[in-house]
Formats: sequence, structure tokens, C-alpha cells
Amino acid sequence: MFGRLGVTRDISESRRILTTLAELIATLSSGLFAGAAVYINLVEHPARVQTGIRPALTEFAPSYKRATVTQVSLAVVGFLGALIAWRSRSETRWLIGGGLLVSVVPFTALVILPTNKKLLDPETANDLDLAEKLLTHWGRLHSVRSVLSLASLLMFLFLLGKRRP
Repeated sequence: MFGRLGVTRDISESRRILTTLAELIATLSSGLFAGAAVYINLVEHPARVQTGIRPALTEFAPSYKRATVTQVSLAVVGFLGALIAWRSRSETRWLIGGGLLVSVVPFTALVILPTNKKLLDPETANDLDLAEKLLTHWGRLHSVRSVLSLASLLMFLFLLGKRRP
């Protein structure tokens, strides 16, 4: 009888550790994503545009390619962490926070990607007025990603703050 009780306690402790780890991974991923997204909106993109439209177009392509890998990875890992936390705790707000974070992926694919393609098209450099409008539009669209990831981060931080051992 005591042997079974010890095994049950070990499983329960392992589950608690896994849940805590999933919550921390979700929160860290969301925080890194939000930090990068906000940095892009407040620092990188304005500086890019300030250099002039032609240099901004030149810088956009490598920046976009690098950010894509990083941010998709963070969104997916954060969502998976939130999914595990939700399944372990039956706390729907983990799922909502994870959904907010991962929603940036389809938002980018469906809403931002057409603008990205135009900005990456070499012909855009021949129409600097169009390029400037596209860059401005892109900045506004990207701010949605910042808001969604910040909402996710705030949800996760709230949930960690109210957690009881």
C-alpha cells in the first residue's frame, strides 16, 4: 500500500513539474515574441524607413527572412506550452493566451503576406511612392502582431501570478 502511494506521489510531482515547465515555456516564448514584435514596431521599422525608401526596401528582405524563422518558432513553441498547461490544469485562459500568440501565424500568412510579397518584389523599388505606402501599411499591420503577443504575455503573467502550488 505504501509503495503505491509513493508511486502516485511521484507521478503527481512529475505532472506538476511538467505543468510548471510548460507554463514557463509558454510565458517565455510569448515574452520573447512580444519583445521582438514591439522592438520591430518601435525601433527597427521606424529606423529602416528613416534611412530612406530605397535602403529600407533593401534592408527589409534579410530582416523579414530572419524574423520569420524566429517568430514562427516562438509562436508555435509558446502555443504548445500553453496547450500542455491547459490540458494539465484545465484552465481555459492558458488556451486563450496560446491562441492569441499562435494567431499571429495565420494573421501574417493571410493579412501581412500580400504586403510582404509586394515589398520583396524588385519592381517595387521602381515606384518609391508605392514602396513608402507599403512600408507604412506594413508597420500598421505588424502592430497587430505586437498587440496579440502582448495580450498573450499579459494573460500568461496573470495566470502565473495567481497560481497556487
